[in-house]
Amino acid sequence: MNRQGELTHQLGEFVETIEWIDIQNNQPIKTRLASPQLSIASIYQALCLGVKDYIWKNGFPGALLGLSGGVDSALTLAIAVDALGADKVKAVMMSTQYTASISLENANEISELLGVKLLECSIQQLFEQYLSKIESDFQISPDSTPSNTMPENLQARIRGTLLMALSNHSGSIVLTTGNKSEMAVGYCTLYGDMAGGFAVLKDVSKTLVYQLCEYRNQISRVIPERIIQRAPSAELRPNQTDQDTLPPYEILDAIIEAYIEKNYSPAEIIALNYSKADVNKVIHLIHRNEYKRRQSPPGVRITHCDFGTAWHYPITSSYQVWSTYTTKR
Repeated sequence: MNRQGELTHQLGEFVETIEWIDIQNNQPIKTRLASPQLSIASIYQALCLGVKDYIWKNGFPGALLGLSGGVDSALTLAIAVDALGADKVKAVMMSTQYTASISLENANEISELLGVKLLECSIQQLFEQYLSKIESDFQISPDSTPSNTMPENLQARIRGTLLMALSNHSGSIVLTTGNKSEMAVGYCTLYGDMAGGFAVLKDVSKTLVYQLCEYRNQISRVIPERIIQRAPSAELRPNQTDQDTLPPYEILDAIIEAYIEKNYSPAEIIALNYSKADVNKVIHLIHRNEYKRRQSPPGVRITHCDFGTAWHYPITSSYQVWSTYTTKR
């Protein structure tokens, strides 16, 4: 800035740049301002820089991630390749009986588009062996588990174990692919899809994931459209979709943003025309899953309140004032 407080130089955002500025006494400074860019472009560049700096500055030789054929892992893969180069990234597709054929096709297509080596293996036999061992040694039938979450989480943990084994073998860091919406409400598995060293999308909501995918495809098509258009699913049981247990993401993300980032009270969120049931459920899940977030890897912060450094809530508390919708936290 000059002595009048006017902006004279502004370089590119989230890119390494150096420029010589010649300042002559009592002479006007020539102005050089970088071209303004869309906020979505800045966010994408920030995510790429965060991945690049964390991996290179900590001495990792590369990165690997589980590729599901869904939108979150697709975006994570694109960011990793843009940050590190395709030769430094590996993707692993670990299918079960619940994995749709389109997921396999999506994983292969995006790997080809990005020039990434894709490792494929079925974990179905491992999954069945685990279930058999649990049933024979502990007399626990998978069908008797409440909500049937044990078999679902078991699949995620098998995948996490294999990814960490590959990480140990190669030295490459595992990038987790979960987004902020999932982290907020606990739609993730400890020691499963949360297993890894760096969470690229930790502060990126699901709705923003879609926007970032669209932005990246405007540069060059690397994420197949059918991945973006497909209904999100963990594919851990037959015909599963995220909206089986969660409100639509546009509603979920709006409630999360209002409560976490804007510090609105439940009553204020309901006043924005969101249902009392949805608000109650989302806030309850946010509080209930604090213990999971405490065990999650670090990630890039892009909002005013991320779960890694800015959000603070006790792991153990019986305080339930949100159920009255009267008091701000």
